[in-house]
Amino acid sequence: MFEKSILVINTGSSSLKFGLYEERNGEERLLLDGLADGIGRSAGKIELKNADRRVLRSENLSFKSEGDALDHAARWLTELSPSKPSAIGHRVVHGGPRLLTHQPITPAILEELRACVHFAPIHIPVALQLIERTEKSYPGVQQFACFDTAFHKNLPEAASRFPLPRPLFDEGIRRYGFHGLSYESVVYQLGRGLASRTIMAHLGNGASLAAVNEGKSVDTSMGLTPTGGIPMATRTGDIDPGVLLYLLRAKQMNVDSLEKLLNKSSGLTALSDGTADMRGLEAAAEKGDQPAQLAIEIFCTSIRKVIAAYTAVLGGLDMLVFAGGIGEHSIRVRRDVCHQLGFLGIVIDDAINRSNGGEISSANSRVRVRIVPSQEDFQIARHCRTLMRLNE
Repeated sequence: MFEKSILVINTGSSSLKFGLYEERNGEERLLLDGLADGIGRSAGKIELKNADRRVLRSENLSFKSEGDALDHAARWLTELSPSKPSAIGHRVVHGGPRLLTHQPITPAILEELRACVHFAPIHIPVALQLIERTEKSYPGVQQFACFDTAFHKNLPEAASRFPLPRPLFDEGIRRYGFHGLSYESVVYQLGRGLASRTIMAHLGNGASLAAVNEGKSVDTSMGLTPTGGIPMATRTGDIDPGVLLYLLRAKQMNVDSLEKLLNKSSGLTALSDGTADMRGLEAAAEKGDQPAQLAIEIFCTSIRKVIAAYTAVLGGLDMLVFAGGIGEHSIRVRRDVCHQLGFLGIVIDDAINRSNGGEISSANSRVRVRIVPSQEDFQIARHCRTLMRLNE
């Protein structure tokens, strides 16, 4: 059943997505997909659905790690069909300065990933664990690494260089950018409909924006790591470096406690006194909760600032795209972002925006405003299929 399929593995901060894809008429089609949620927490769940969204398996289980969740998912898939997938694709958030293209996973690639853990100490160890577990579950099946940084690999030096001494840039301290698979999927979906000067906003628990000229990334808000850029669910985004020096000196914080603060206890969570999820924030704000209102205001203002800046980078703006969970589903965020960007020629139709329609700009808007779903997993499957053919 699955002998020509591609298994895609995509991990989040406390979740693991997995899906099987097959090619039909030149396009990747979903066969099955699953989600293990609440990893590392006391309560968790794993569920598997078919292409028609019918639940095939569902269990309330708590997994200690993403690898444990993957082992369970692999057992489910084997029970449904003894045939192995023809390839396995992994979303890898960061590959450091030398792994900037999607490619087959080899011992040399694994060694390079181990050597650059310091570039993404939260993400790379999980990726390595999943690659190792996958090899045990599917011995002999070719695995591929699809890097979130690949879309931004040709950033001009004016965008990728931090104002630090040259030797630091040469050893890899630079802007890499992330959410590249999401941005690639937007470019793919829009095809010829993609405008020359486009700004894409991937807004979810992790959030970033990218300035895209003729389909190529020319600037992006995240930097060396996915901590930078606009405020996110639990991450600070960009912050005055002096704040970090103060925390190290005056508060006697060490690297581990500082990393936890910046990545786990900041952003919308800190601003709202405890709520990270945008749906929860919007519900609280509607009831007059001031911290929730402030969190949403800061989030949307940060997005507007980047859009205005990237319009200057692009020399104008033809299209604005919202993607990611918040971008695709938050009527309020899209409204609050766009309503104060009329000076850029952005005007949205409020009725269409409330319906989450595909194109939400009004007839008199000089800039087309679109909602395009992020399809990272489909994009990984596409890359794997292409790489398989190149290696035949």
